[in-house]
Amino acid sequence: MKYVLYAVAAALGLSSCGNESATPSSGFTSAGIQNVTLTDNFWAPKMQQWATVTANDVLDKFEGRHIHPQNPGEKYSALDNFCMVADGHRGTNVHVGPPWYDGLIYETIRGLSDLGTIYPDAAVSARLDSITDIIVRAQATEPDGFINTYTQLVEPDHRWGENGGLLRFMHDVYNAGFLVEAAIHRYKATGDTRLLTAGVKIANLMADYMGEYPKHNVVPAHSGPEEALVKLHNLFTNEPDLASKIDADVNAGEYLRLAEFWIDARGHNCGLPNWGGWGNDEAERWIRSNAYADTTLYGNHSRPSFGPYAQDSIPLQQQQTIEGHAVRAVLYLAGAAYAAKADGREDYVAAATRLWDNMVGKKMYITGGVGAVSFDEKFGPDYYLPSEAYLETCAAVGSGFLSHRLAELTADPKYMDEYERTLYNGVLTGISLSGDNYTYQNPLNSSSHSRWEWHGCPCCPPMFLKFMGEMPGHIYATAPDNLFVNLFAGSRADLHVDDMPVTITQHTAYPAEGTVKIVVEPQSDAEFTLNIRIPGWARSKENPFNLYTSSVSGSPVISVNGDEIPVNLADGYAAIKRSWKKGDIVTLDLPFEPRYISANDNVADLKGQHAIAVGPMIYCLEGCDNTSLEDLILDPTMPLELGEPIAGLDAIRTVNGMALDADGNHHLFTAIPYYLLGNRIKGAPYKVWL
Repeated sequence: MKYVLYAVAAALGLSSCGNESATPSSGFTSAGIQNVTLTDNFWAPKMQQWATVTANDVLDKFEGRHIHPQNPGEKYSALDNFCMVADGHRGTNVHVGPPWYDGLIYETIRGLSDLGTIYPDAAVSARLDSITDIIVRAQATEPDGFINTYTQLVEPDHRWGENGGLLRFMHDVYNAGFLVEAAIHRYKATGDTRLLTAGVKIANLMADYMGEYPKHNVVPAHSGPEEALVKLHNLFTNEPDLASKIDADVNAGEYLRLAEFWIDARGHNCGLPNWGGWGNDEAERWIRSNAYADTTLYGNHSRPSFGPYAQDSIPLQQQQTIEGHAVRAVLYLAGAAYAAKADGREDYVAAATRLWDNMVGKKMYITGGVGAVSFDEKFGPDYYLPSEAYLETCAAVGSGFLSHRLAELTADPKYMDEYERTLYNGVLTGISLSGDNYTYQNPLNSSSHSRWEWHGCPCCPPMFLKFMGEMPGHIYATAPDNLFVNLFAGSRADLHVDDMPVTITQHTAYPAEGTVKIVVEPQSDAEFTLNIRIPGWARSKENPFNLYTSSVSGSPVISVNGDEIPVNLADGYAAIKRSWKKGDIVTLDLPFEPRYISANDNVADLKGQHAIAVGPMIYCLEGCDNTSLEDLILDPTMPLELGEPIAGLDAIRTVNGMALDADGNHHLFTAIPYYLLGNRIKGAPYKVWL
């Protein structure tokens, strides 16, 4: 991997080392939310809203304080499931909501714990403590620590999907993994070990039961638990004294071993059912018949195949293209990348980067969304990118997590470029400005797409909260002799570069403007490299594989203490090595101008079409601002201008320009950031591609 150290004048106290980059090949460590404070006018108010308004809204709706959309006369609480299990009920065939409701509760706990670290709210924290009590009480009714309320209440003989159970539906391992993850984040936020003890108990149960023969060949049918078990390993490795506070045995090595088994065992199954040939119904019937348990035919470590839908048709190392259910796929690869950071598995690195390249280079939307096909919520073929596609919010969240894990692993800035694209577009659109309406699907062009108050499968709000709760910790990162600025947001972080305490502060109106002032304050004079990510869009590199292309007329400009320095645009980090003094100021000016974007010629659905962007934000034309939207035709030779923000929306400038109607007449149009659509008129039509 090539990194360029930027040449700067020796008179400024900066050094150039030619091709000897200071950027570490072993990646970096993100700052973490405990060390970062947001101070800007864009993210800080949103985070405060999500930590209170959205937190209470999501909890209210999970607790039944809402009208259910499919059953208007029925109110129910997802917590009822835990209460029924805690009261000793088993096999009653009564369960509220889908089997993965437990996991959604756990994911909500994780996200709100992180948000509460940044913006504490006593009332929300008390609600999470109350939910923790119910979960712990429910788990205590099983001597071995098993908990999955659907299985216990409806299919108690089918634990882990065995003996004729259908794990793709039951979600036993998925839910258990997210209990572990919620437990870790709750502990880090509060120091409370009650939920962590519950997480350790279920992790121990899985580690004892699952693995190479004679253990059982059980893997998550929905990925996510892989990363959770690596986190549990890392937690007890980094805090060895913590084990004494847990009312259960702790074996950190076993948690990493289990995560690796789950990753490596994909594709190692009995080869049946044939999901593509038989169809889902017949395949599910075959699994329910327990036919795969015939040891004479399939051996003594057999399990059914979950198919390409669940990344289970071939082993990870053999996969050449990213396939199947988009959320499952990106979470699977994020887990592999995170495991590689812990165990050094180069085969994981090779596979995760190869499949990320395929996704970003041939299957990712301009908004960072992934998963074009509604059936099985899956990836389509290479270059299949229709504008009216599916694009689940959860998939955008998962792809953002994957990009960040690969950035941590490699320190390659292209991953944070795509993380930023996903953050400002595919993820941020998932919530309304009021903080209490959401999206599941996010097509780029739509005649009637609307946000919803709640959903029969409300998986996206918890995933959104997880992503945003963690995001401030991704702004900065460190490595030996290196400090990274990966995202631009008004903020302050107190970090260490090697043993030197360093405070770094950003002052910026980004993403409304492109000027970023960075104040570096080491405790005492210290030499290290400050790596500032120069986004691909600012270097006329819209996509690292030219899936999308655009150009800006200006160039990034960097100055140190008022003196401009040369910027080499061959790579994505401006690496400034110098002896830093308290109060040194670096100013970055990015070319914030409207630009047209076009798609690769291989994308048949987008031939002859263009989109509009400013900075990291993709724009759309919404019907409430533009008449004759269906007929408008963009002329990419016509100039674009920044306009004034629209009242009632965020203070982000619009884009104005001229378009043609079907008769060739010119019309003035107004475009707004994609994430702002649907906040004024419910179901208003809009277009990203014209």
